[in-house]
Amino acid sequence: MINFNGNIVEDANLNLSSNNRALNYGDGVFDTIKVKNGTIHFLEDHYFRLMASLRMLRMTIPMEFTLAFFKEQLTKTVVANNFENARVKLIVFRKEGGKYTPVTNEIDFLISAEPLIENLKKEYEIDIFKDYYISSGLLSTIKTTSKITNVLASIYANENDFDNCILLNQNKNVVEAINGNVFLVFGNTIKTPKLADGCIKGIIRKKIIEIISKLPQFELEETQISPFDLQKADEIFITNAIVEIQPVSVYKKNEYKKDISELLSKELKKLVER
Repeated sequence: MINFNGNIVEDANLNLSSNNRALNYGDGVFDTIKVKNGTIHFLEDHYFRLMASLRMLRMTIPMEFTLAFFKEQLTKTVVANNFENARVKLIVFRKEGGKYTPVTNEIDFLISAEPLIENLKKEYEIDIFKDYYISSGLLSTIKTTSKITNVLASIYANENDFDNCILLNQNKNVVEAINGNVFLVFGNTIKTPKLADGCIKGIIRKKIIEIISKLPQFELEETQISPFDLQKADEIFITNAIVEIQPVSVYKKNEYKKDISELLSKELKKLVER
């Protein structure tokens, strides 16, 4: 069952026009949200990030699109599919009309849900994807429906038996993983790419930064990261809304510890359980 503009419909009955702007121009944003035991994880953070993204893309936010409405629509979709644990995807796109220049900035939204599979892996190998690059700058920090670099990197990873790839920007700096943000641990210093380099403004990234700021034994740096730093790190981990924290075990011939990522996973779980 799909939620289209607040109406629950069968997947097969969903009628989207060939003029859909997300399809034709990538003129939309999406979010992936974790629902576990009926609880929407980090609801407010997802909502406020979505609102900021819509404003950045100059889409008109309907008056009724409040936090309460957002929660109601997510919950209604999960319940309609009889899920207790779900991976929910929300796509918001500008209403059809126009070419590059839209005829309106009003929006449609589509919410789908599937069973939650967290799939945390004990052995997790990564590589760097070098064929194409993410553009640095603030536009790359939002989750638009234009993700062809991530798609091609996923194909590369699949063809070469890697679990994930690190994406670079045009300056050859580390940006993120295919499906999440990346953190590197050097002793008591934890580094993550700065937003200006083009990484997604991830919800779990934000929560990990908040956690680290409250742990006096660690120092956080949002900074430029070279691909060479990957081989020097003591630990590498990837964050996203579904798995939350995925430790990396192997990159090239380097093997990594998991101590800090496991500690941070426990601290993150405390936030969810509040």
